[in-house]
Amino acid sequence: MVKMFLFDALRAATEEEMMRDSKVFVLGEDVGHYGGSYKVTKDLHAKYGDLRVLDTPIAENSFTGLAIGAAMTGLRPIVEGMNMSFLLLAFNQISNNAGMLRYTSGGNFIVPVVIRGPGGVGRQLGAEHSQRLEAYFQAIPGLKIVACSTPYNAKGLLKSAIRDNNPVVFFEHVLLYNLQEDIPSEEYLLPLDKAELVRKGSDITILTYSRMRHHVLQALDVLVKEGYDPEVIDLISLKPIDMLTISQSIKKTHKVIIVEECMKTGGIGAEIIAKINDNIFDELDHEVVRLSSQDIPTPYNGKLEQATVIHPYQIVEAVKGILNKK
Repeated sequence: MVKMFLFDALRAATEEEMMRDSKVFVLGEDVGHYGGSYKVTKDLHAKYGDLRVLDTPIAENSFTGLAIGAAMTGLRPIVEGMNMSFLLLAFNQISNNAGMLRYTSGGNFIVPVVIRGPGGVGRQLGAEHSQRLEAYFQAIPGLKIVACSTPYNAKGLLKSAIRDNNPVVFFEHVLLYNLQEDIPSEEYLLPLDKAELVRKGSDITILTYSRMRHHVLQALDVLVKEGYDPEVIDLISLKPIDMLTISQSIKKTHKVIIVEECMKTGGIGAEIIAKINDNIFDELDHEVVRLSSQDIPTPYNGKLEQATVIHPYQIVEAVKGILNKK
């Protein structure tokens, strides 16, 4: 085992795949000489040079389109968005090209591109740098969407994403890069379409992902001490959603809370509720409770920003409210 920060785990995954396959390359703003805004590509330029660690102009639509074209011709690009919010400028390339080309070409082309970078609500980064874009991309046919949450799953998931023949949007949370964990020194890969059972329990199912996993675990410390027994699932795959794991849990607990940083309106939680109602509604003993961020642009003011997202005490209150309901 070796102790790594999350950004180091992502860097290690990238370097291992670049060493393994000469078709893998990285492009984006400041990924080369500077080593990336969050140092995920630190020192890779010195080892691999300008053509495999490519510094781009500030032109997200152009370099994302370049990456998709490169993927169609046999390369395996990794696009780093300096902030995932900036990739809204490449929404056309991601939706109309990356998501569609395998289908519209009748399978003649594959698009093995990874689009990764930091997102989520940070610490006073302002509205335009604190967006929660997972639901924006979830609606696009043809994409896979992954949200890492620990150094361990970040490394294994990124390696799998790079090897996948489909376009993968890979979400990292800006506040998790300095999370540290012991991870295996030997190579490992993790599936892109499976949720992780974080804790087994019998009282209630808590579904979460990304940074909110850690808020849930803080809430768990309180709940377990008070005699509650929640089951916690980290979704990891936001598209496709692992309904098998979710269904198995709900059939055991019959109650479910979704904790997300996404907006409530049209968010990931809304899609999960629809899937639960479609597939296992009869297993529910209580309506699905959804704890989501406020439907507002993220404020710059620190206290208002904190009030935008869900906190552990709210999770504790919600679980108790359901389980103590007569």
